[in-house]
Amino acid sequence: MFTRLGHLVVRRRRVVLVSSLVALVIAGVLGTGVFDRLSGGGFEDPDSESFRADELLETDFDAGRSNILLLVTADGGDVRSPEVAAEAAAVQATLAEIEGVTDVVSFWSLGEPPSLASDDGSRALILARVPGDEDTQEEVAGVVIEELTADGDVIEVAVGGELAVYDAIGSTIEGDLATAEAIAIPLTLLLLVIIFRGIVAALLPIAVGVAAIFGAFLVLFGVTAFTDVSIFSLNLVTALGLGLAIDYSLLIVSRYREELAAGLDPDQAVVRTVATAGRTVAFSALTVAVSLSALLLFPLYFLRSFAYAGVGVILVAMFASVITLPALLAALGTRVNKWSLGGRAQRSADSPFWGRVATSVMARPGVVTAAVVAVLLFVGLPFLNVNFGGADARSLPSDDETRITSEIIDTEFLSDEGAAFPVVATGIGGDTEAVESYAAAVSNVTDIARVDTVTGSYVDGIRVAEPDPTSARFDNGESVWLSVVPEFEPISSAGEARIAEIRDIDTSFDTLVAGATASLVDSKSAIFDLVPLAGLWIAVATFILLFLMFGSFLVPLKAIVLNSLSLTATFGAMVWIFQEGNGAGLLDFTATGLTDTTTPILMFCIAFGLSMDYEVFLLSRMKEEYDRTGDNDTAVAAGLAKTGGIVTAAALVLSVTFFAFATSGVTFIKLFGLGLAIAILADAFVVRATLVPALMKMAGGANWWAPVWARRIHDRFGLSEGESDPTGDDDGASREPAPVTV
Repeated sequence: MFTRLGHLVVRRRRVVLVSSLVALVIAGVLGTGVFDRLSGGGFEDPDSESFRADELLETDFDAGRSNILLLVTADGGDVRSPEVAAEAAAVQATLAEIEGVTDVVSFWSLGEPPSLASDDGSRALILARVPGDEDTQEEVAGVVIEELTADGDVIEVAVGGELAVYDAIGSTIEGDLATAEAIAIPLTLLLLVIIFRGIVAALLPIAVGVAAIFGAFLVLFGVTAFTDVSIFSLNLVTALGLGLAIDYSLLIVSRYREELAAGLDPDQAVVRTVATAGRTVAFSALTVAVSLSALLLFPLYFLRSFAYAGVGVILVAMFASVITLPALLAALGTRVNKWSLGGRAQRSADSPFWGRVATSVMARPGVVTAAVVAVLLFVGLPFLNVNFGGADARSLPSDDETRITSEIIDTEFLSDEGAAFPVVATGIGGDTEAVESYAAAVSNVTDIARVDTVTGSYVDGIRVAEPDPTSARFDNGESVWLSVVPEFEPISSAGEARIAEIRDIDTSFDTLVAGATASLVDSKSAIFDLVPLAGLWIAVATFILLFLMFGSFLVPLKAIVLNSLSLTATFGAMVWIFQEGNGAGLLDFTATGLTDTTTPILMFCIAFGLSMDYEVFLLSRMKEEYDRTGDNDTAVAAGLAKTGGIVTAAALVLSVTFFAFATSGVTFIKLFGLGLAIAILADAFVVRATLVPALMKMAGGANWWAPVWARRIHDRFGLSEGESDPTGDDDGASREPAPVTV
């Protein structure tokens, strides 16, 4: 199949190149429109209790959480002064007039309750709610921030609250994305020039990477017509698009130059390259896509968005590398080596150094395996203490205005009114006794400052205030809801424990708890309940793909185990750094004692796929040599010698892209970038260089063993490629099977 494809690309090179250029222009024009169609949320499970509670509040009560807060600071230090009150009232009126804003109340409009003023009386709050979907909330929040963040004659106004934090995170990431690209692309080009020792050859992977990114934008543009897609997935499009396109292009261009150096003319070299390296690229792309597709199992569209983005960019990178790039090579011919540095371009990927590494490892395979596994397990130990959480204002840079505002509200106010969360009790509307009993029980839970409902306000199990005219909003005749003001940090282990206590209160009616903490609890449950299924999907699908390619049972099992072991070490390092705060000063982030819940899931799916990518590169050459010589040691040493340079070069280039994302000011993006960069380098330089050859040595000829029945399946359905003569068209005649190569 790939031989025929190679001949077709050579014959129709102009058609392929023109078609690819047209597709790129369309992708550039339409695909960039995706930025206006992406959403900033996706962290909630739509089937969860907290999500249903928010829906009930919206539909049955026309109520909800206050997700916009205005922090008003009196220049004179007294928010009770008439001048401050008058100017604050004007700000409150302006806020209420903004389309999409509702339920606007303030320290002044509610009769100056102490809970809405800071401890020293110099600051006070205006609270508001923005209902609707995430896109509407994001748009309205942007208007509020733009119009109301200002200094008046006697007051200063800053915007905080949940929506302001999300807006700040999105804006920061957008700026960080441009910075990461500005860092990654020049460094990547420099590395490619050094690797290829030629400027023309180095520019080709960059061109494919740009095509892959714009192509993925077009794919996402199409996906947004059917479902929500998170704006955060753009980070993966850029990083993975550039990185994988460069990986695949590196393999294709290196193989093409090797074939030219071996004496084939340009057309013959292209055919041979597509039939060998092209096949490996296609299969490797499938393994990465399979790993990322596991994210589709999760109900949070934040995670599913990375599957859409990842699979889209992988497929575009694969087609560009296997079809467009070979057509471009056919058009360039020997000019691919033009503008070489040092008088001679790099034409061979063979590395005697990596061959010597393999030989040294195989001399003591047991010792090497024990030592490396021990180190990886030791590095992974901190992961046993992982404490999952979510993003909040502390994820932003320390000098971010929204974070500063949030910290002032957290530290200077008696209670965190902005963190108040609702509890909906269904079927007890009008039952005053039941409402009083339940509200008192909720207020008696540890770290609950106050509970407000239709029957009044409660503190420590006692009613401390009678209902007022505003209390009627808590009762719709059928159900009631309670506004619960916490004393705990919403995104914290203590907060999760308090939500569990409230949900465990014994009642004769149904209750639904919402809010940021409840949403975190429900999201964690939704994710971790499905993690075993996602892991099983990745393991089974990967095993089947590797078996179909190599016809072995042992090779896929070893690959899965080694990749999991490598990632365990990476996760341990990430917990040690980001959760425990080691290096927080150097990396400029605030340790919260928590690890973002979704990031390790993303890292596992992406890093597992990329590791398997390199595994295929390496095993393909080893299988070729084993088929040729029948000697296991020779095959292992030669395979590592032929691919070690390519794998390490690819890992270095890809890690640069992810390291660039580690410069982000948002903590979970920093974790994402640094974690994947470390995972890639550890896999390429430690696992592939030591454990793979050591275990291949110990297994010997059993590496390629499979039961007879499985061998029959492989003979019939295996992903083998017949080798045709690259000097002529493939007529489909039967020929000797070609060894699997890269």
